[in-house]
Amino acid sequence: MTTDLINLSAPAIDIQGLVKHYGDNEVLKGIDLTVNAGEVVCVIGPSGSGKSTLLRSVNMLEEPTGGKIVIEGIDITDPDIDIDRVRARIGMVFQSFNLFPHMSVLGNLTIAQRQVKKRGKAEAEKVAKEMLERVGMGHKADAYPSHLSGGQQQRVAIARSLCMNPDMMLFDEPTSALDPELVGEVLQVMRTLADEGMTMMVVTHEMGFAREVGSRLIFMDGGHILEEGDPREVLANPQHQRTKDFLARVL
Repeated sequence: MTTDLINLSAPAIDIQGLVKHYGDNEVLKGIDLTVNAGEVVCVIGPSGSGKSTLLRSVNMLEEPTGGKIVIEGIDITDPDIDIDRVRARIGMVFQSFNLFPHMSVLGNLTIAQRQVKKRGKAEAEKVAKEMLERVGMGHKADAYPSHLSGGQQQRVAIARSLCMNPDMMLFDEPTSALDPELVGEVLQVMRTLADEGMTMMVVTHEMGFAREVGSRLIFMDGGHILEEGDPREVLANPQHQRTKDFLARVL
């Protein structure tokens, strides 16, 4: 089965009855979630609630125990699917930047383009420089990761994902490893992507970003989605007691 069945009029992400076990530990307990194209869905909740496992399941970095994940009309839990071709449409940014230390910024941004997209050197470098400009890092193309701040490295990691021309971006607590004064520069890049209409799922502790940029806020606890809605409404007037308790500690 190929990825030629992509249906851009279908939801970007459609999660149906998602279950994930690690041995006896049930981390996700039947998650249902639909993300439409252009939505920015922010996911909050305490540590161990299943947020990152949910996000990592969207591109099959975590293999579900049960349920179905449909990306742009393609069931990626189907064992016959070419998962790498679907993954190429899904950008992912982690807490850690995962840049190759022995490569320049430009090298980090061209390697996947050349190996996965089969772009030539000149085209890959052109795309890389365009995406570096997009995240405000065009002047650092020849630098090495060790010479960059954490915020700069994370912006380079975002640019690296954008080089693959993804239809959607997944962010797994992208600012949690950064010094507080560097958080803003990364959130600004994410805010710009949202303004440009990028479909995004963001696991975050940044409640201000969720309030200002998110089109929907999801609160998870114990492997369940306990509450979801307009971010301003959920943050100002949570309905579930667990949401109230969590927000009382973090706001």
